[in-house]
Order: sequence, then C-alpha cells, then structure tokens
Amino acid sequence: MKHIPIIIVAIVVAGCTSIQVTPLDSGVQNQVACIEENEKVIVPRFLEILVNGFEERNFTTRVYKDSSGKNCQLLVTYTATRNWDFTPYLSDAEVWIRDTSGNRLGYGQYHLKGGGGLAFTKWASAESKMEKVFDQLFTKY
Repeated sequence: MKHIPIIIVAIVVAGCTSIQVTPLDSGVQNQVACIEENEKVIVPRFLEILVNGFEERNFTTRVYKDSSGKNCQLLVTYTATRNWDFTPYLSDAEVWIRDTSGNRLGYGQYHLKGGGGLAFTKWASAESKMEKVFDQLFTKY
C-alpha cells in the first residue's frame, strides 16, 4: 500500500508532453510553403491544421501530392499518428520545412510521452496541440 501513491505519480508523469522545435529563421518571410500531402496520416483535418498554421503567419500555401511542389520556395513534409483511449487523439506529429535544395530550415515535433498516461490533456484537440508547436516554430514572426 505504501507504493500506490508512487505508482500513481509515475503514471501521471509518464503522460507529459514533449515539444522539440528548430525555429524557422525570420528571413524566410512571405514565401510560398508547399505542403506535400501525406496520405498515410489518418488524424482528422491534420493537413488543414498545417495549412492554417502557416497561413495564420502570413505564408501562402499550396498542397501537392506529387513532384509539383519542386517549384516552391519552401517544402513542407509531415507525419502524424494517433492513439486511442475511449476516443482517438493525436499522440505524435512532426513537421519539416526545407528549402529547394533540401536543407532543413525548420522542424517541429509534438510527442505525448507514454501515450499520455492518465493526463486529461491527451484528449485536447489536434489544433491546440499543434498551435504550441507553431508558436515555437514561428517564434520569430
């Protein structure tokens, strides 16, 4: 019985969020960001969330499915996965921003450690989770 509080704290702490970001340089303003659609991502509206994240920061966006994005100034790729606990929720996401030469200009990652554990925040919307990433990714804007 003495160990039950320690176990509960360990489970709750395992549900912490990790956000890792390499901010986009402020010199990359007002460019066209072409987002390559990732058909493997099944998180509802995730592509729309990405588009909104860029457009709210005054980037023009285009979504492409093939090599048509090679004429863009910024190439954006992403992954996103979800877990399930009574209902699906975003558990991991990564966004890469590269120039036309393939050099990485920015990176953002959202990761829910331990699948969220007992933390109620794991059921927050994908928009609110990604907004935290965008705030840091575009911190210079």
